[in-house]
Amino acid sequence: MNSFLFIGAWQLIIIFIVLFLGILPTIIALVDILKNEFKGNNKIVWVLVVLFANFFGAILYFLIGREQKIMIEKS
Repeated sequence: MNSFLFIGAWQLIIIFIVLFLGILPTIIALVDILKNEFKGNNKIVWVLVVLFANFFGAILYFLIGREQKIMIEKS
């Protein structure tokens, strides 16, 4: 029998941790984009970038996109 069909508990835990750490930046970026205001169509563009480029789109958003947010003064 093929040995790759037998995955142990620790291997499954490691796979789930790696998947979670890969998805977490995407979720955080999407929440941040949807909670804030942007100029023009920038919000839609960043949502699409993060959704289609996943981890790399989230990294791009954190490096470039956060500077494009409109800051609303709270009084």
